[in-house]
Amino acid sequence: MPVEISFVGDLMLSAPDPARFFADSRHLFLGTDVAIGHLEWPHTDRGQVCVVDIPAAANPPDYLTALSESGFHAVTMAGNHMFDQGPFGISDALEKLDELGIAHAGAGMAIAEARRPAVLEAGGLRIGVLSYNAVGPRESWATPVKAGVAPVRIVNHYELDIASPGSAPAEFTSVDQESEEAFRADIAALRDEVDVVCVSLHKGMGFVRAKLAQYERPLAHAVVDAGADVVIGHHAHILRGVEVYRGKPIFHGINHFVAGYTEETNPLGSHGKRPRPKNAPSLDFFTPDPGTAPFPFPRESRHTMVARIVVDHEGVVEAGFVPCWIESDARPVPHVGDAQAAETIDYVRSITKEAGLEASILEGPKGAVFLQRLS
Repeated sequence: MPVEISFVGDLMLSAPDPARFFADSRHLFLGTDVAIGHLEWPHTDRGQVCVVDIPAAANPPDYLTALSESGFHAVTMAGNHMFDQGPFGISDALEKLDELGIAHAGAGMAIAEARRPAVLEAGGLRIGVLSYNAVGPRESWATPVKAGVAPVRIVNHYELDIASPGSAPAEFTSVDQESEEAFRADIAALRDEVDVVCVSLHKGMGFVRAKLAQYERPLAHAVVDAGADVVIGHHAHILRGVEVYRGKPIFHGINHFVAGYTEETNPLGSHGKRPRPKNAPSLDFFTPDPGTAPFPFPRESRHTMVARIVVDHEGVVEAGFVPCWIESDARPVPHVGDAQAAETIDYVRSITKEAGLEASILEGPKGAVFLQRLS
């Protein structure tokens, strides 16, 4: 019997009553066999800032109850902000997720736990989920003796293309060989235990429309080559293109889903209220889209999606997405068969083409489809 899996991107549950953000989308998660989201921020009442980047706030563990109430079965946790509040931010989140019966992957009190997959069962299938972070900071990485997230190290190399010192160099990025060997081993081991392997990758360049960094496609393809059936990307706070590689769906970026900020946790609203690290990335190169809730992202970032995968014992039957629009109160609203749905689907078509990816994205009764197994 086919099993339907739904994925959403970054969940930033920082505002009070976070369940309200799922008011219009909850039915999708309650109505699917397996619902998985990416938990972006730490949840603890006793955190301590442990990074030099712009840190995420310490959010109450009880806010995670909104995920249970909204039908989520699992979360991925390997991201650049998960260690922002130190080991308590991870341990308290894990404890609350376990209490709620929500499976998790990608973070732990040591690297072995961070690399451990979540395994779920539905419709007679065993579904395995692994989660990796390919963006900084290094302080977030787990080690054998330190809490953190499961990393994929990306190597950066710069070369001056012209004989003019001081000119902008060309940048080259690639996946570190040791990291690739590690995730290949994880995927191979999981492949022997489950029917479907899903891999979550926190990757890409923030707020960059369409363009993929050099390492992104090779990384996603290597994950499929290692045995993954589905690859889900997020982090860029903007949608990215989709593609089919060796018959497997790759979502290069499904954007954030819930951006539940307050004025205190809004990184733009907090400028001037606390010192910004000298080397913090700039958030000033776009104009935030105004609304009744703090939304420190451009208008394009209101396009988002629920990735939708149908699988059976032979693999992926169908892959696509439910187009969504984030309203001015930061509430994601699914759209199917209306003008807003068509606009978001066209947007994904455009960014897919601009990125040099190939995918035939068709509008269907449940949203968009770009992979269907021929019967």
